[in-house]
Amino acid sequence: MARLTKKQKEAQAKIDRNKLYSLDEASALIKEITNVKFDASIDLAVRLGVDPRKANQMVRGVVTLPHGTGKDVKVLALVTPDKEAEAKEAGADFVGLDEYLDKIKGGWTDVDVIITIPSVMGKLGPLGRVLGPRGLMPNPKTGTVTMDVAKAVSEVKAGKIDFKVDKTGIVHAAIGKASFSADKIAGNAKELLDTLVRMKPAAAKGVYMKSIYLSSTMSPSVQLDPKAVS
Repeated sequence: MARLTKKQKEAQAKIDRNKLYSLDEASALIKEITNVKFDASIDLAVRLGVDPRKANQMVRGVVTLPHGTGKDVKVLALVTPDKEAEAKEAGADFVGLDEYLDKIKGGWTDVDVIITIPSVMGKLGPLGRVLGPRGLMPNPKTGTVTMDVAKAVSEVKAGKIDFKVDKTGIVHAAIGKASFSADKIAGNAKELLDTLVRMKPAAAKGVYMKSIYLSSTMSPSVQLDPKAVS
């Protein structure tokens, strides 16, 4: 087992492991215990009382974080020529079609989100083994396959993220940066948590939000009180 550094020990000492924190308390504490030299990501992990193996208990959706992600999201718009100007004006970083399909076939995936239109999806099918594992395959459910390309690009640039419960029943999402104020961290976290509450599957029985943890890159996690947000 790796030994804790002095800073890690100091951070651990500030967390009461017997306490379930409010969102405001956790957001302030996570800033206090984050002491890396870069702008760390703030992450939320929510364990849900669902069985992801059952289609009627799958939790997947999108949310627009009110204070953005703090990240410069690189967007590729795979569109036909008639949609290129629209995508560029909305702020897409890369716009085109065949030349980018060829680049992706060659292994290029230096983007965060790919947005496309329905008529192009047929061309993306063969690239599933490249895009799928990286979470880059466009999907109508997340708004990345649409005829309103400008709106989709603008929303992603403004802080729209997609989330999906994993096979262990946990939703992981990056909701900001350590440079954010505690209020902004709490605001973004609340938006995601409220969205998850609204999306509770009718088939899910018992406790829905089992546990919630807030952490930053390389920091210990702080446990929230699920009853305060569910």
